[in-house]
Amino acid sequence: MKILKYLFFIFLFSTYISCGIYSFTGADTGNAKTFQVNFFQNNADLVEPGLDIDFTNALQDLIQNQTNLSLVNTGGDLIFEGEITEYRIAPMTATAQNTAAQNRLTISVNVRYFNTLDEEKDFEQRFSFFFDFDANAQLIGGTKDEAFEVIFERLTQDIFNASLANW
Repeated sequence: MKILKYLFFIFLFSTYISCGIYSFTGADTGNAKTFQVNFFQNNADLVEPGLDIDFTNALQDLIQNQTNLSLVNTGGDLIFEGEITEYRIAPMTATAQNTAAQNRLTISVNVRYFNTLDEEKDFEQRFSFFFDFDANAQLIGGTKDEAFEVIFERLTQDIFNASLANW
């Protein structure tokens, strides 16, 4: 019985210690301790008020939630910056009466990533995603909130994967 307890505690201890080595998100932050996300200016032809702040906050939140890095305003080990380059609503599918059945909101961002500890990991890349919605619906209220949530989730995860994922 004592041997069984002893083996159980060894198993628990080894499991606890090994948790520090692996990350379920696959984040490879190296020796970085801090990150900063500079304000993503909205440079799209069609400007949606508040989109820039909402996107910047969404990227900060994702990185904070999926890493143990500390958010700083300046001097971060990892730096994310860029601009929103596209905010476009376009008809996607047509009905038999030649009217739009669905519209598509597309948001694109240009991202520059700087790893001050390992410059070989720096990059500049464009990320884009879309949300389809009924043509009879206005892009306001709940529809707009859902669209932003879906698009931001995909964009921020793609940015995270490109910069920090080690798959």
